[in-house]
Amino acid sequence: MLVTEQEIIELKDFIFQLNSIEETVVVEGKRDSIALRKIGYTGKILEFHKFGGMVNFTDSVAKYENLILLFDRDRQGRQLTEKTIQLLQRRTKIDITYKRKLMAITNGKIKFIEQLVCYESYLI
Repeated sequence: MLVTEQEIIELKDFIFQLNSIEETVVVEGKRDSIALRKIGYTGKILEFHKFGGMVNFTDSVAKYENLILLFDRDRQGRQLTEKTIQLLQRRTKIDITYKRKLMAITNGKIKFIEQLVCYESYLI
């Protein structure tokens, strides 16, 4: 994959922004959280699939004041995003701006969060 210098600069800034806020990031699974760690994210990560379903997930995460959703950009990820927003909209603040930023930074090359490991050697 061809990686531009601008992508690297913007991705470093993206990780810096994520690390500088006190919010929890939610990803779909283990490979997604590993990818975020490999590119330098040090904050709290919750993995959706560890909760055993949407009801358990929404009940468990409703205690958080703010959540950043970084679900994949495939059909399943979009459905999870919509359902999560629908079920939690009155219980906690959901932020999907980072998902949009990531898409803009990578020019749409990254469809799955786990693909961020491709940038590891450029960022560390």
